[in-house]
Amino acid sequence: MMNPTISLMKSALCTALLIAGAMFAQASAAELPLAELSINGHKLHAEIAATFETRMKGLMHRFSLKPDHGMLFVFREPQQQAFWMRNTFVALSIAYVDSKGRILNIEDMAPQSESTHPSNGPAQYALEMKKGWFRERGIAAGAAVDGLDKVPRARE
Repeated sequence: MMNPTISLMKSALCTALLIAGAMFAQASAAELPLAELSINGHKLHAEIAATFETRMKGLMHRFSLKPDHGMLFVFREPQQQAFWMRNTFVALSIAYVDSKGRILNIEDMAPQSESTHPSNGPAQYALEMKKGWFRERGIAAGAAVDGLDKVPRARE
């Protein structure tokens, strides 16, 4: 039988770690620039991941996303891309976008999965939104993402 004091201490430690992780994720999100984009008239706000470090971290360690908020990954040049969901707790849909702003393909991704989800061609951008966001708005491959001309270029 476990000592009740040790059990309580373990529970408190787990709670503290969860709170610290959520606070870290929120602080990290606040540091990224935000861009307003639209697709087929549907507006969204995207945090911009334009450096190697921010692209590698992405939406890891997040437990939620605000409505109509996501993350735009910006790459220096169009190339084949593939994403996974390691340490990502929110189910996401990813739209791979070419250099002209057209969606190449959209993939749904399960939380904490290491399965890769590739682009169907050279992608300059990848836009992650809450799972189903694109489908619920009738957005599919071929749709144009407006506002990319105002997004900072990749720095690394």
